[in-house]
Amino acid sequence: MSRSHADQYEGDTMVKLELEMREDLPLREVVFDALRHAIFRGDLKPGERLMEISLAENMGVSRTPVREAIHMLEKEGLVTIIPRRGAEVAKMTLKDMEDVLEVRETLDELAVRLACERITGEQLDMLSDAARRFEESVRGDDVRSIAAADVQFHDVIYDATGNSKLINLLNNLREQIYRYRVEYIKERENCPLLVKEHAAILEAVRSRNTQEAVRAMHVHVDNQAQAVKEIIQSY
Repeated sequence: MSRSHADQYEGDTMVKLELEMREDLPLREVVFDALRHAIFRGDLKPGERLMEISLAENMGVSRTPVREAIHMLEKEGLVTIIPRRGAEVAKMTLKDMEDVLEVRETLDELAVRLACERITGEQLDMLSDAARRFEESVRGDDVRSIAAADVQFHDVIYDATGNSKLINLLNNLREQIYRYRVEYIKERENCPLLVKEHAAILEAVRSRNTQEAVRAMHVHVDNQAQAVKEIIQSY
């Protein structure tokens, strides 16, 4: 497997796209994965134009796989193709947000319930460390580092379920959730609340209080949903 990078300039901003070159995937799939990942992570922002020529030149590929990848993204609802204007990253909608977070809420509540029953002492220590690292990360200004620390906290809970099927479902949902997670964390006043919510979840899991853990997780996800809803409505 080899990797290449591409820079797309839009005004004064630069987005670095990473290609995972795999022999078992056609080039259009490789380009699709790179663009999809960039959209979910917020590297390619809602409303940003996707210029075929620019992307092709920067990624060192022809326009054909780029065009095919863009149409694949359109089918997923991640790209909008506008007549006489071209393709742009689809704006986040309330329906998109509600669909994603509705699934996340159900799966996260199941995960924390199972974690209460199955978490080991070592995993409890890992969860405590993850909560501490998240609290430390919010003292900085790197949104991605904060988001990554948030992901790590939830990953410990997921792993503690011991349910590989559930973990796979949550991992598949991860990138879609990440798009909203970043928008939430960008509003820095939300970070102290996240710290408190992680602490409540940690304490409930540590005491193996399933009912309280599920309640704390519900509050955690619902607060994010309400905040992101306000952000989307402000566009």
